[in-house]
Amino acid sequence: MIIGLCTLALGACSMGQMVARSSLPILESGNVAMNQETDLELARAAIPANLKLVEGLIQELPDNADLRIQAAQGFYGYAYGFVEDEDNKRASALYRRGWEHARQALQVSGLREDVSVLSADELKRQSGELGRGSVPALFWTASCWAKWIDMNRNDPARIADMGKVAALMERVLALDENYYHGGAHLFFGVYYGARPPMLGGDFERSAKHFEKARTITHGKLLLVDLLQAEYLAHQQLDRKQFHERLTAVVNAPLNIYPEMALANAIAQQKAGKLLAKEEEWF
Repeated sequence: MIIGLCTLALGACSMGQMVARSSLPILESGNVAMNQETDLELARAAIPANLKLVEGLIQELPDNADLRIQAAQGFYGYAYGFVEDEDNKRASALYRRGWEHARQALQVSGLREDVSVLSADELKRQSGELGRGSVPALFWTASCWAKWIDMNRNDPARIADMGKVAALMERVLALDENYYHGGAHLFFGVYYGARPPMLGGDFERSAKHFEKARTITHGKLLLVDLLQAEYLAHQQLDRKQFHERLTAVVNAPLNIYPEMALANAIAQQKAGKLLAKEEEWF
């Protein structure tokens, strides 16, 4: 009887894992469809259910890096696109949830220790041993971590971790600068453009990274101009550049980059909000 019960339990466990694994291609197709969505309200309503589905599958396959990365990407996108402009505290919690998933994916991908306990030097050394297959985990760990820090910029302990985030993104650049539409270049465009030179900013390096991201995406990803206006042009007090880039984003055809239509729709919405701040900022 005991042997029979154990067999049933193992069978149930295996069945759940089998179903979870078989769902991975469907999830990937769902991500493609979501990225092509142009109706922001539809996307906003649909994403939370998708996230809970992914987290349910993670319960069955906790060491599956692909699922963890999908969760991290989903929490990042939802927080950035639909939450952070309205509720900083909630966005912070969502970015942290994404970071928790991504950092576990990073350990599955080969990092020997949790990023949160490593010194900056040790993190740079260990991440330097990772190969190209670790790029998604590196990128989403750094992305979610950076946004969580940004939501808590008054906390010195969080700001001190930005060096670790930059080390992870440097490794992404070294391994695959084209990953996720040149996302690492976008990161460094903001990283160097959001601060004055006396605090570590570097406007020339920022502009070069933005231009590289623009080249990689053939000028079709509107987030590039949005972020360059929001951070670099704003920091330079360049009102003309700020206005022209954001106006171009708002007026761009929505079908300019079909595979990233949702990101472009979000960029257009955010550009409109930033233009409304032009008089206040300049």
